[in-house]
Formats: sequence, C-alpha cells, structure tokens
Amino acid sequence: MANPICISGILFLSIFSLYSTLIAAYNVVNFGARGDGRTDSTAAFLRAWMSACSSASPATVYVPPGNFLIRAVSFSGPCRSRIQFQIDGTLVAPDNYYVIGNSGFWILFYKVSRLTISGGTIDARGNGFWSCRKDGNNCPAGARSMMLMWCNDVLVSGLTSYNSQTIHIGIDHSSNMKLQNLKITAPSGSPNTDGIHVESSTGVTIVGSTIKTGDDCISIGAGTMNLWISNIGCGPGHGISIGSLGNSYHEAGVQNVTVADSVFTETENGVGIKSWAKPGGSYARSLLFKNLIMRSVAYPIIIDQKYCPDNSCPHQSSGVKVSQVIYRNIKGTSATQQAVKFDCSSSNPCSGITLQDIKLTYLNRFYKPTVAYCSNAIGRQSGAVFPKSCF
Repeated sequence: MANPICISGILFLSIFSLYSTLIAAYNVVNFGARGDGRTDSTAAFLRAWMSACSSASPATVYVPPGNFLIRAVSFSGPCRSRIQFQIDGTLVAPDNYYVIGNSGFWILFYKVSRLTISGGTIDARGNGFWSCRKDGNNCPAGARSMMLMWCNDVLVSGLTSYNSQTIHIGIDHSSNMKLQNLKITAPSGSPNTDGIHVESSTGVTIVGSTIKTGDDCISIGAGTMNLWISNIGCGPGHGISIGSLGNSYHEAGVQNVTVADSVFTETENGVGIKSWAKPGGSYARSLLFKNLIMRSVAYPIIIDQKYCPDNSCPHQSSGVKVSQVIYRNIKGTSATQQAVKFDCSSSNPCSGITLQDIKLTYLNRFYKPTVAYCSNAIGRQSGAVFPKSCF
C-alpha cells in the first residue's frame, strides 16, 4: 500500500506547480530594474508591464524589496488577462521635481481592467515642489502620485503613499473599485496634497485607511456616483469634502455617497459640501454621513455654497442644488463655536437636510456652547441634536 503522506506531498507539489504555471510572474529586476534608489528603472518597469499585460494567463508584475527610481510612467491596457502589481519594495520619484512636475501624474494606470495593486510604498518626494510653490517661484503644475483612469474592477490594497506633489491617488472615469488598508501621509502644511480624489466614477469603495495630508483626506468631484467611504482615520487635513462643484455650467452632479464609521482629528473641516458661487445646473443629492467622531475639528458639519477664492463671481449664487442630505450620529468636539454651518445658495436653497442624534461641543476655556448657522437651508431634526438646530 502506498504511503498516504508521500501521495499527499506529491499531490501538493503538483498543484503548486500547476498554479505557478498558471500565474505568470514578471520580476522587474529581471527586466533591468535596480533597487539602489539611483538607477532610472522606468524602462525596465515598462518592459515588465508589457510582458505581463500581453500574457494569455493571469500575470503578476513583481517589485521586490529595494528602492526603485522611476520617472513618470504610464501602464496602459487593455491587458489580455487579470493582472497583479505586487510591490514589496519602494518606488521613489527623482529628486528634481521638474522631472515629473509637468506630466500631470507620476504613476498612471490607463484603461486597465481586472487589476490588483498590493503592498509596498510610493514616495514622490514632494518637499522641493512644495517649497517652490510657497516661495512663489516659476514652478511646474505638479503631479499626482498615482492615477487610475478609465479602469474597471480594480483593488488597491495595503499601499503606502508619501509626500505626493499634489493628489496622492486620483480616480477618474472608472468603476467597480475598492481601496483598502491604505496609509497616505504628507505634512499638514503641504499644499493641495489631497489623499484620494474621485471624479466621474461609479461604484468606488474606500475603507480601512489612515490619511494625513495638507488638504482633503478624500475629495469627491463632479460625476461621482455610488461611493462608499468607511473606517477612515482623517487628520491632519481638510476633512472629507464633496466639491468644489459647479465651476463650469454643465458639470455633472454627485449622487449616492455614504461616509460612515470614521474619525476626524484636528482637521479644518469634518464632512463638507462645497460649491462655487456661480450659475449652473449641477447637484449633490442622496448623501449620508453617519457614525462619525470629531476630535477638535474646526467645522465638523459644513455646507459652503459661496466658494469663490479668486473673487471672480461677485453678486452671484451657486447653481448647484444640494438636497436629501442626512447627518446621523455625529459626536465629538469642535475647535470653533460654529460647529454646524449651512451657508446655502440663495437661488437654489438646500433642502431635505436631516440632523439626527448630533452632539458637538466646543473646546474653549470660556465654556461657550456650540451654535448652528443656517442660510437658505430647509431641513428637520430628530433625536437629540446639539447644537440646537437652526432650521
């Protein structure tokens, strides 16, 4: 009688061998990349990507431990099979911020479906670019660290992003995406370093991530639908913001967005909706903010429809219609007395706003209570609401 342990061992090896042949692996080092942090490995990464993308079976682009210097690079599809981009090392941008600063992006995935990006670190070394901006010099426009454009069925998991020149991760014209277990970090004073920006996309989920930046932890742009955000640690930064919307007249709207089970720490805003004070036909509706904790947040709940930073829209009102917005179980502390602010459009008042079970107290040595401010806002309250509703 054959030894059952021997048979099971042979069977395991056979299955493992079959799996290895079915998953084609493309190590960037085998294509000429060097993990010394100095050698330009852009061409090697592209060669590995093109080989993996043309594979008839599921394929993996593998980045081993090490520091790999790459310039602006576009990983384009469509690919023949499912593809994984596994990063066990660190991708670093060139020290000279001009090298990627006018490209619009540093790492672009374009028209790729059935993609998984997992693990690892990307470091755009944005400090020099921010210094240029602050000094008012002739600077490049700045690059987003990672862009996913016209992509579908994508998972981004376990990625760490440091010091993007501008936005860390951008999602545009994409669908069915999940971003999880991310760590995004830039100094609180770094300009326009949004953690994640979503626009013109549907079916995006962002969960279980820590975001510390100089701008919005997550910003939600025109054309976003069916977005789920939960279990986010946000701060420092500007909070989670819908907008700014309505900069152009025929801009697409935002619909069906949920922000849940998250903590905001010393952010400029908590959950916000922002639109330009310009005519237009856009909207933001069916929005739910629930189970949120605010820790010394300047404006925990805010709608600002009078946004006009360049003073180009005097005596105008926003054409963006804000409606069907629910704020439920939001508690914590406000760094300003005005914890709730609804500054809505005079031509398109906010409507259908619900405040339910809100408790926001003011961090101040004079023990002043928080207050709510309403302008052109129509809504209702239920449960215990503090500060007292201004509807």
